[in-house]
Amino acid sequence: MSETGGTPSPVIEQVAAQDVSSAVAVAGHPLHAMSVHFPIAFVIGTLGCDLLYWWDGDGFWLRAGLWSAGIAFAAGVGAGLIGTAELLLVPGIRVRVASWTHAVAAMTLIAICGMNWGMRLNDASVVLPYGLLMSLLAAAFTGLAGWHGGKLVFDHGVGLMINEKR
Repeated sequence: MSETGGTPSPVIEQVAAQDVSSAVAVAGHPLHAMSVHFPIAFVIGTLGCDLLYWWDGDGFWLRAGLWSAGIAFAAGVGAGLIGTAELLLVPGIRVRVASWTHAVAAMTLIAICGMNWGMRLNDASVVLPYGLLMSLLAAAFTGLAGWHGGKLVFDHGVGLMINEKR
């Protein structure tokens, strides 16, 4: 439907008619939607480790942050590969602008996570301030990518299993 409340645009109707069922799923459950929780949790966990290290200076938080950043990157790469497969395999997902916005934000997030982890591997002393700043940037991009991912699910019905039985 158009924003003016009139009849729907033929282009919008054509996009809305496209199938958005998941192509990478187990028993109808989309793998991408199941896998994104891990990088999200570890990105936020890395930020928490950095803040706790800033607060009390305990070297434990440096080690925990290193592991958390590495797992965030690895899990993000895994979720990104599954999401890319969905994007490329399902034409109904490819035609939606929100899909591409989500993909660009998520790939930028993965790059930030890789850089954050790489900095920590090279020199742990960079956690303050650079690691903390990278963690804050990663958290912001997590929100941005998550917002557009949620838009795909809740506004466009991407990956939802619709059952006619009640």
